[in-house]
Amino acid sequence: MWAGGGRRSCAVYSAAVGFLGAIADDFTGASDLCSVLLRCGMRAVQTIGVARGAELPETDAVVVALKSRMAPVAEAVRESREALAWLRELGATQIYFKYCSTFDSRPQGNIGPVADALLDDLGAAMTVVCPAYPANGRTVYQGHLFVGDRLLAESPMAHHPLTPMTDSDLVRLLGRQTERPVSLIPLAVVQQGLDAIAAHLRELSGYAVMDAVDDGDLRAIGVACRSLPLVTGGAGLALGLAEPHGAEPAATPKGPAIVLAGSRSQATSEQVRRWSERYPAVEIGDAAKLPELPALVYAGGAVDPAQAARIEARLADVARRAVAAGARRVVVAGGETSAAVVQALGIRVLAVGREIAPGVPWMRSLGDPPLAVAMKSGNFGGPDFFLEAVA
Repeated sequence: MWAGGGRRSCAVYSAAVGFLGAIADDFTGASDLCSVLLRCGMRAVQTIGVARGAELPETDAVVVALKSRMAPVAEAVRESREALAWLRELGATQIYFKYCSTFDSRPQGNIGPVADALLDDLGAAMTVVCPAYPANGRTVYQGHLFVGDRLLAESPMAHHPLTPMTDSDLVRLLGRQTERPVSLIPLAVVQQGLDAIAAHLRELSGYAVMDAVDDGDLRAIGVACRSLPLVTGGAGLALGLAEPHGAEPAATPKGPAIVLAGSRSQATSEQVRRWSERYPAVEIGDAAKLPELPALVYAGGAVDPAQAARIEARLADVARRAVAAGARRVVVAGGETSAAVVQALGIRVLAVGREIAPGVPWMRSLGDPPLAVAMKSGNFGGPDFFLEAVA
């Protein structure tokens, strides 16, 4: 085991960028990135915050999961800079700032301020902005972010209770969050390939929003970015950062399952409905007694941001009770809920297992007892995701 102090051998990844250090602004996004890195043949682990002193296995990438997406700007910047400092201590040769493929943020941040701070600390002049993730229906064209066939501002994200996304123009969105210049590299350039992308990147400072409509675009962008100290984007950008080297998924612990749904997104609501046709489903207000496993406990009713933290804490308590009762698989829907659950279970480091759905892998906790944890963004997964996860 590697205790996390000093540099490590990274021969598996030396043909690309070296040892990759990633900072994710929520827990589900961190496991999403880990899943794509594994698909590209990289060994990756997810840490819960800065995990100094924790034992880390030999790896090609460390992804630090923060709960910074909805934090006050100053707090998000401070935590991200602390994560950057630790990753550089570990020997990271490139930093990846991972945010949601729907660019979840508020007018004042946190994407722009965090990226600004990382550029400053790295002494870098520019980076890319690439949230596109075609595997999950997120594409960027002429600088506008699409969710499926709808503009971001016309998608359900426009009504998100915490980060309503009412503008689809990424250049304009990011321009409100930073004083650095924000430019667009359009699809016509991206589809000319690596040399054209690299030539445009050399001419820019600040931020370059990247058009991308398929995985081929993302691979070309990723390869063109291998020399940048910092890249920013959704998980899809990782497709171009490494060539496959045959890394294997971690084994998934077996045992009873508990499913916890803090998200009220349309996708998660349908997943809850499908589950309830087969197995016990209990609303959090009625969950004083732990139901027989496998079971789902969910937050129902209208979204009230003022009650969100209390609901997350109650779902985290259900997770603790379920694990104490013998649950060894924990499935969580919602980024904030995932953070609350994983922290409540005392997990510090997770290895990447097999993928359940695009962007949602099983993660294996490196502790006692070993747990299989799946952290799902509210909008990810098909209608039978919960059923498939515990099948």
